[in-house]
Parts: sequence; C-alpha cells; structure tokens
Amino acid sequence: MSTPFPFTAVVGQDDLRLALLLNAVSPAVGGVLVRGEKGTAKSTAVRALSVLLPAVSVVPGCRFSCDPARPDPACPDGPHEPGAGAERPARMVELPVGASEDRLVGALDIERALSEGVKAFEPGLLADAHRGILYVDEVNLLHDHLVDLLLDAAAMGASYVEREGVSVRHASKFLLVGTMNPEEGELRPQLLDRFGLTVEVAASREPDQRVEVVRRRLAHDDDPAGFAARWADEETAVRARIVAARKLLPSVRLGDGALRQIAATCAAFEVDGMRADIVMARTATALAAWAGRTEVLAEDVRQAALLALPHRRRRNPFDAPGLDEDKLDETLEEFGGSDDENPDPDPDPGPDGPGGGGGQPPSEGPEGGDTGARPEAGEGGEPQTSGAGAGEQQPARAAEPFRTKALSVPGIGEGAAGRRSRARTEHGRTTGARRPRGTLSKLHLAATVQAAAPHQRARGRSGRGLVVRRDDLRQATREGREGNLVLFVVDASGSMAARQRMGAVKGAVLSLLLDAYQRRDKVGLVTFRGSAADVALPPTSSVDAAAVRLESLPTGGRTPLAAGLLRAHDVLRVERLRDSARRPLVVVVTDGRATGGPEPVALAGRAARLFAAEGVASVVVDCESGPVRLGLAGRLAAELGGSAVTLDELRADSIAGLVRDVQGTSRRAA
Repeated sequence: MSTPFPFTAVVGQDDLRLALLLNAVSPAVGGVLVRGEKGTAKSTAVRALSVLLPAVSVVPGCRFSCDPARPDPACPDGPHEPGAGAERPARMVELPVGASEDRLVGALDIERALSEGVKAFEPGLLADAHRGILYVDEVNLLHDHLVDLLLDAAAMGASYVEREGVSVRHASKFLLVGTMNPEEGELRPQLLDRFGLTVEVAASREPDQRVEVVRRRLAHDDDPAGFAARWADEETAVRARIVAARKLLPSVRLGDGALRQIAATCAAFEVDGMRADIVMARTATALAAWAGRTEVLAEDVRQAALLALPHRRRRNPFDAPGLDEDKLDETLEEFGGSDDENPDPDPDPGPDGPGGGGGQPPSEGPEGGDTGARPEAGEGGEPQTSGAGAGEQQPARAAEPFRTKALSVPGIGEGAAGRRSRARTEHGRTTGARRPRGTLSKLHLAATVQAAAPHQRARGRSGRGLVVRRDDLRQATREGREGNLVLFVVDASGSMAARQRMGAVKGAVLSLLLDAYQRRDKVGLVTFRGSAADVALPPTSSVDAAAVRLESLPTGGRTPLAAGLLRAHDVLRVERLRDSARRPLVVVVTDGRATGGPEPVALAGRAARLFAAEGVASVVVDCESGPVRLGLAGRLAAELGGSAVTLDELRADSIAGLVRDVQGTSRRAA
C-alpha cells in the first residue's frame, strides 16, 4: 500500500484543510465540496485526511461496520448483541465517476433470490464507507441518478435497496467529500446545497510558496516513507486535536446571540431554505471545539458563513460563487453584542496550527473574483476574431434570459444520461426485455419467469423455488432521457450589430444555455463575421464558460454564413470521433442573410445540405426584425432539414405562434 502525502505537509490551502478538519470533528456538518483548477492538491488533501481520522470500533464479521456499543437493529448481518468490538482504521472509499448503481448501493444475487427464495445481498460502496469517508473525485461528472442516490444516503444516514420484491436497508453514515474543476461543468444548484461546506482553491501565485510545493512533492516521491516520518509528530498532534475536539463538541454552547447572527446572515444573503442556518450553526460549533472553546463567538459565525454560504447564493450557473465580506461584517456587527453570551463581535482569524488561519475563500480563481467577460487574447494581446473588419463594434450586453420552449433530437439515442431527448438508459420506464449482454443489471422479472416456466418439469423442480438457469434471465430495457451536444452557430456580422438587436440575440442564446445546463447537455459555440468563422468554445460541459464567451462577442463586418456552417460541421465531425453516442442539436442564430465572396447564398445552401444529408437535428432562431421580413431564416431551416423559430416564439410563455419541435420537421425531411 502506498504511503499517502501527509496532511500537515500540504502547503497553503488553509481553507481546504480547515473545512476538512471541521467535518472530521463534526461529520454532521454535512461534508465539503472542493472547487478549483487542476493541480491544486484537492485529491491529495482529501486522501491525507483519512490517515488522521481516529480508528473505529466495529462488530467482528459485520460487513456493514456496525458500532458494537450501538449496533444497528436493522443490519442485514444482524442482529448483533452489544459487546466488545474490534478496532480498524477509518476507511476512505472512492466512488469512480463511471461506477454503476449496483457498485454504489450493492447488488442482489438474482439467481439465488429466485431459485432459493433468500435475500442474498452483496454490499456496495455505501456500506464500505459507513463511519468513514466517501470521496467522489470530479463529482460534477457523475450521472444524475448516482448523485441522487449518494446524496439521499448522506441525508438519511441509510441506504435502501428496493428491487424485484426484495428490500434491504443498512446504515450508511459517512463524511462526503467531492472535488471538481468548474471548467468541466457545474453541479445543479439543488445538489450544491446538499454539501455542507464549500471551498475555492487555486494555485499560489507566490514564487516562494510554489517552490516549497515542488520541493515537498519531489521529496515525497523520492522517499514516501522517509518523508512521512519527518512529518509524523505534526500528524500525531493533529490527530490528537481531532480527538480532543470531538470530546469537547457536546459541551460547546451556541448562545442566542450567535444564533441571531446566523439567522440574520442567512436572511441578509437571501439563501433558500433553512439548511444554511443549520449548517452554519453546526460549523460554528465545530470551530469553537476545534479552537478548544466551549462558547461560540462571532469569529466562529463569520468563519462558518465564509464556508457554508458562497455556494448557496447561486441562482443559476452564470452566478459566480462568493460572499461580500463587507456586507457580512456589517450584518454581524448589527446583530452582535446584544447579550453577554457573545461579547466579541470583532472577527479574528481562525486558530493557528494545521487548518487554521484566514478561512476566507479565495476571491480570485476559476469562477471567483474578476468574472468580467473578456475576449480571448491571441498573440500580442489582441482578441482572436478572425476576419474582423474595420466596422467592429463593442460587445452588446445580453438581455435578461427567459424560459425557452423545449427542443429535442428525434428518435431514440443511447447517449449519456440527461434530460433532453429520448434514449435507451439504465433508468426510466420499462419498455421491454432482452437477453443480457454481460453482467445483468436490471432484471425483468416477468420475462425471466416466462422464459423459465416451460422448463420446470424437465429440470426436475420439486420445491417451492423456481429452477432458473442463466439462459432464462432477461434484462429490462428502459427508456429515459439523454443529454445532447448543443452546438450554437451565432451570426455576429454587421447585419446583427444593432445594439438592441444583438442584446436580444445574446439574451436568447443565454436562455438556451440555461436550458442546456438544466438538461445536462454539452455545449459549443461557433461564431461567424467578417470573412471567416471561429470556434469560440469547443464542446464542453461548462455552460458558464460559453456564457462568458458569448458576453464578450464583438460584432461587425460581412456575413460569411457558409463559413460558419462549415466550421460547425467540422466541429461535429471531430466530436463524433470522441463521443459517437452523444447526438448533436445545431442551433443557428441568424437573420438568414449571407454576404461576402462569390455566390454566398448558394454556398450557404450547399453547406446547410451537409447537415440534412447526415440527419443532424437543427433549429434556426430567426433574428430578423422589422415590418418587412425576407424569410431567409426559414429557407435556411428548410435547407438544413430543421425548423425555424422566431425570438418571440422561442419563449416558453409565448402566445405568438405554434410550438416548434425539431422532431416534426426532421420527420418531414426524412
């Protein structure tokens, strides 16, 4: 077994270490979500924490790690009589991004259940993680159904398996830690709220600190055991401090003054629900215990707010997480000092030592601090806007986003789980049965019984059980929803450059991006103007990155519509090689005009017919305005084999026209 990097040897990242230690002191805090760019010691710190956790006492032979002092009365391996147990180190269980549902919650032995009538249950990762750490690296890339199961177990403290008439329940209380790179996509807001704390991490910009990071990493890689031995005293001290804080925690008093500050802070920052208040209270109590105090002070409330509130203030994926610290201090001062229980409202830094200090999430990073949209810089610091002409205008601000009509890809796909188009998935409504290919994951009970029934006499059935062979097993086929690749092709030419018009166009695209975020799509952005087209954003799961590119999009010049379509076609060709199962939906945002070069209209028509020939689903958002309309966008949609919808008709609450669905026009084109 490899020697992990010592927790106390991690350079900097005070907020990350403190958040992890507070959860070690009080798992009721609810876990921690670590957001940050790659290479910032996120995984290193989490893995190092497991070594510091105190050993746990378990019932010998229990696969579900029951506490011998208070065994779970519903344990599948029970009942257990209270008594002496065996100690083992606390576990850190990693949940891979590509894990199956059976691997997470456990699997039933279907053959034994049918033939012998017994509940033969193989525990999953949720059972292994009980009373330890469950670590999910790249939690934002987990399929929705796994995240739902994971967070339900974290909230209830138990895992329930209800399948084919067999019910199993076991305790599953763990410290949930997730790490993610925001550049690869966001978690849904309702899932963000289920993590108790969040921290933003970024690599230090101080040369001396970066030198120390490299020096320690190289020393550990050269001699892991020797490096760990040099940090053994610091590790022992932190381990002892965690144990002492756990013992002190029940004695910590959360006074009425601190409670008023917590409630006032959550109200001032307009967080949804009451979970934030509860998490802040538990975090402030853990901070006091970690500092060796039995009273919660204003400094604990302030620190708790910085860790528990930033991710709960986001209303959509384009809002940068963070907290206005001046407003926080004003709120604490206004509601502090009203009783003698909280005499010191002036916030101080957290305790010194491992995990102490500061406690203020970084104000700059992948999504914090300066989030103003800027054009991508090319050589010499100039924006990368191929073909920009002298008539380029400053970027227009996007109009307010709105809820859009649903657009979908026709047919049934087999892409990644999502919420847009019909697909054959592991979850959803059962539509039929088939012979399993590989491991059986979803049994179709009726079809299995029907396949086995004719052979019972020949197999010599004599007992109550059904004699089932592997050839009788049938896999349930299910239909759900998939996420698609939504590729935006946006006209940024002079014909779109009017301020109000481009603002409305950007607002429409922003609305579609919000819809793509909610439906778990990948998105890409191609723009065209002047004499060429650019891939402003290659296909990605980070919808907010697309919003930043869109906001900084300049306009002006001619309308090379054919170049935009051809560039989009090339993007789809490359993406098809990377992920052939994810079906594309092309959204062309234009007024349909084509200028520049010889026969621009004919070239655009030929480029559009490439999409129609390949059966690519498409929709044209018609941006033409004014009393006289040429209908060019409608003609382009016909060439693409898709549909056209005006900006007004795109609104879900619009009463201006018919509901436009890509599916209907695609069928006519076929």
